[in-house]
Amino acid sequence: MPETGFLLWVFFLICGAGILSGIVGSDRKNLTLLSITGSAASLVLIGASGEVLFGGAPFAATLWNLAPLGALVVKIDRLSALFLFITGLVFFPVSIFSTGYMRQYLGKYSLKSFAIFYDLLFAAIVLILMAGDIFTFLIAWEAMSILSYFLVSYENKDAEKTRAGFLMLAMSEAGTIAFLIAFVILGRASGSIAFDAIRANLPHLERAGAWAVFLLSFFGFGVKAGLIPVNSWVPLADPAAPRNVSALLSGVVLNLGIYGIIRVNLTLFPVTSVGPGLIMLIVGTVSALVGILYATPERDMRKMLAHSSVENMGITTAGLGAGFIFISTGHPTLAGIAFIAAFYHMANHTVYKGLLFLGAGTLDCQTGESNMDRLGGLIKKMPWTALFFLVGALSIAALPPFNGFVSEWLTLQTLLQCTVLSSKVVKIVFALCGAGLALTAALAVTCFVKAFGMSFLGMPRSEQAKKSSEGRKTMTVSMGILAIACFLMGILPTYIIPVMDHVVQPYVHQSVADELVPPFFTAGRGNDKFSRAFIADFHKLGAQVGENVLPGRGLVIMHRGAKRNPVIFAMSPAYSVVMFIFLLGGVFIVIRLLTRHRAVSRKPAWSGGMRKLLPEMTYSATGFSNPVRVIFSGIFKPVSIQDRKEVIAQHFLSAIKKEQKEVHIVDRLIGRPLIRSGRYLSNILSRMHSGSVNAYAAYLVLSLLIVLFVQMIW
Repeated sequence: MPETGFLLWVFFLICGAGILSGIVGSDRKNLTLLSITGSAASLVLIGASGEVLFGGAPFAATLWNLAPLGALVVKIDRLSALFLFITGLVFFPVSIFSTGYMRQYLGKYSLKSFAIFYDLLFAAIVLILMAGDIFTFLIAWEAMSILSYFLVSYENKDAEKTRAGFLMLAMSEAGTIAFLIAFVILGRASGSIAFDAIRANLPHLERAGAWAVFLLSFFGFGVKAGLIPVNSWVPLADPAAPRNVSALLSGVVLNLGIYGIIRVNLTLFPVTSVGPGLIMLIVGTVSALVGILYATPERDMRKMLAHSSVENMGITTAGLGAGFIFISTGHPTLAGIAFIAAFYHMANHTVYKGLLFLGAGTLDCQTGESNMDRLGGLIKKMPWTALFFLVGALSIAALPPFNGFVSEWLTLQTLLQCTVLSSKVVKIVFALCGAGLALTAALAVTCFVKAFGMSFLGMPRSEQAKKSSEGRKTMTVSMGILAIACFLMGILPTYIIPVMDHVVQPYVHQSVADELVPPFFTAGRGNDKFSRAFIADFHKLGAQVGENVLPGRGLVIMHRGAKRNPVIFAMSPAYSVVMFIFLLGGVFIVIRLLTRHRAVSRKPAWSGGMRKLLPEMTYSATGFSNPVRVIFSGIFKPVSIQDRKEVIAQHFLSAIKKEQKEVHIVDRLIGRPLIRSGRYLSNILSRMHSGSVNAYAAYLVLSLLIVLFVQMIW
């Protein structure tokens, strides 16, 4: 496809121009050039990936031939086109945002190096998603990991942030080694490093080999996806990075882990048994629940959003796990719905998490604070930021009419379809995971009600909050773009689901668009799947409203069942938002009519009889989320560092101060025991360093005897 190839050349040329301008331009000029090159490259990428995603043929090109390895190729199918499109969708507003946000670093850190690393990272991510062979994939992956480290550690004068970047890099390399072994197994079995050849020529692997490929690829890529128990870097790296980089880490880089899992286990070596799907479903659910449990009581907005990223990647992985189970048990329709729900949620998370991190960056820039206990009252000082942050909070809390509701609702509805499965054990796992995800959704509402309410409502609780003002136009415009995307993706899912269906169709070997978006606009006379009577019943309910104005199948999401239960689930976000506007407008008119002759009087806030309500008397973020901390204290298990009492005249108690430190459950149950075991083993082995030549000779003789013995019995 020449159009796609031309646009990709333009994309890499723009990235190259951005890198060159970063080298020769001054710091101040790089602020503007970064925005221009980043946003232009994003738009070109959206166009190139859209060519393939919205109905075009796959794109493929050969880079060059390496004698020992073969041809190195790049290829864009609809799966990679979806990820590329999402990548461009978030890079575009982040690039605009960076112009205003990065001004705070002028004279402190090199903006030239930031611009270079930013464009290089963009190009590396795109090359990962285009890679058509193992070698190209690994080179691009390593470049992405190193460049991510440079950007996370951008504020290199802060030792804590540098350590966070190093931890991210170290864990990423460990994950790379794991999935590299999986690639080696696949490459040796197929005799090629090309993805197409692996998929076409892969012979049957033994059961142990198949499990090795799955486990190594799942947990290797799971490091980058932020899945438990290999997610320790996420709550540290996201807060350490500049906020625009944090938006890219959560909205783009985490997606690469999901892409790797799908690419290996759905396209290169498809999973054929229930076991891998169960592991994905359980790990995804646990990641989602633990992520939101740590996000809810967190008072630092940056860390809260980082833990929330773990939650959302967990929901996506749980949906993928359900899809793998349905495929392996012979239910391709439900598998397609599960995959669509997972992809939809991943796209939604990219958009609203990008919005929330940009909002957090605006608060950082304008107030110098990320501690929600010291914010408050910002809705009056920063109205546009408050509005857009509210949209992001409602979206991530899965409240209609915004995008998070559609994908989480569809994921939960898919898990409820486990009744078609024959295994009681699998049904129980589905039920428990469904309950876990439902609890996750409820806690997410609590978490982001706290985030918005404690940051933007009430009274300012610090001088920085009192003196704050609205951010620069580039910052508010970029948030507005993502807020509009959250709204449109929430009210128009019937236009997005058919696109996702094109991505999923090659892997479930059938289209499921009719199973989710019945053609109420286009099948008024009935067709093979929907009789005239069925269509007429829903037309009586208004399912055809808008058919003369809007293109497409319709505005209703619905899944059909058997004759005794013709509708399993159904909803219409578009019709719901129209009714919501109608009802809200009606209430507003009635209130205005009833109060038109009454004057509005404003009085000071009542504060229990005291003359003035002080900020210290209002609810804080810590107080709001304390019930969650108390209820789930068995998971948090805080350790008291300091517990002291302050008294007056040695008799009258004036204050009790406690300082506690929480050790993450993964570190407590896995990390620290491994460290203790390693130290214990090291202490034992250290005794071998006696300095005795005779002892070293004995070690050599003993090793030789062991090798000979093993060789004899082998």
